[in-house]
Amino acid sequence: MKGPYITEEHEILRKSLRKFLEKEAYPFYNEWEKAGKVPRGFWKKLGEQGYLCPWVGEEYGGFGADFGYSVVLNEELEKVGTGLIGVGLHNDIVVPYLEAYGTDEQKKRWLPKCTTGECITAIAMTEPGAGSDLASIRTTAIEKEGAYILNGEKTFITNGIQADLVIVVCKTDPKAVPPHKGISLLVVERDTPGFLSGKKLEKIGLHSQDTSELIFEDAKVPKRNLLGQQGEGFYYLMNQLQQERLIVGIGAIAACERMLELTIDYVKERKAFGRSIASFQNTQFKIAELQTEVNIGRTFLDRTIESHMQGEDVVKEVSMAKWWTTDLVKKVAVECMQLHGGYGYMEEYEIARRFRDAPVTAIYAGSNEIMKTIIAKKIGLR
Repeated sequence: MKGPYITEEHEILRKSLRKFLEKEAYPFYNEWEKAGKVPRGFWKKLGEQGYLCPWVGEEYGGFGADFGYSVVLNEELEKVGTGLIGVGLHNDIVVPYLEAYGTDEQKKRWLPKCTTGECITAIAMTEPGAGSDLASIRTTAIEKEGAYILNGEKTFITNGIQADLVIVVCKTDPKAVPPHKGISLLVVERDTPGFLSGKKLEKIGLHSQDTSELIFEDAKVPKRNLLGQQGEGFYYLMNQLQQERLIVGIGAIAACERMLELTIDYVKERKAFGRSIASFQNTQFKIAELQTEVNIGRTFLDRTIESHMQGEDVVKEVSMAKWWTTDLVKKVAVECMQLHGGYGYMEEYEIARRFRDAPVTAIYAGSNEIMKTIIAKKIGLR
């Protein structure tokens, strides 16, 4: 199924991107999974081909692409493996903060390197004691002698090991009432004294995606690295989370489609009792049900993407799409692994990796329980 926002130009991008990934990603992905990270060389190749932040202006190295290009990029990267979510985070979650709230000087300093792959980005929201409740963060940035002195610890940070630039959610006014009015965004560069990448976190899935702790011990951040206005960080986060959650939904549906493709191919080839597994009614019903649900999810997601591209406020719809698609990807993973039988539990089969990678999508970018809370408020339940 093709969304109504997808044009011939988008399909040209998809064709060239697939060809690129078949050469530069698919053959090496298992190695990246074992190594625990996607090499910087791959990022550089993405940049050389124009696949990093193509939506930024030409003056910064992009070509002003619309969000449809982001959809195609995220879908095709997901088909390689969910561990490539760090690229989507860089392209469509972190760098948009720099473009939306950065000064001209900041944009000139950072955006060109973000499009070439010289600069990998991350955003540091979550802390050991604060996840979805951003107002309760404890990381502080106190003004002193023309700089911010940053102290605190972040965890579960995507791209945390390799990041050259991190947008840190912190409190510049720890005594603000209500607390969220004290939140600001600081851009911290890799070589900042007092900034340390903590241990690489060992995860159940997403093995090729480098996730880590970040530690700030009296890190001295220049005042010119304040992103936007002091005390406005919470509102910036709320504005940008719509697109972040949409990106998660796009990846989830692409993963569902990939798992169904793998499973349909497998059941056609696998024989039992002298005939293909695909010929059994149970197999047919299971796959028919899954395909129907995925198509329903795709249709709703495409409509939401189209509204987002038109600048509409679709926070409710994005929250619906995020929880629906990420619950669905877990269901599809379980059912497709079952249809693979014992082989589905073997590492050599892609479905095993997909099974491990699926569950966390219902947690990051705001847990699905938080999504339901947002939906409830949007429909007038208080």
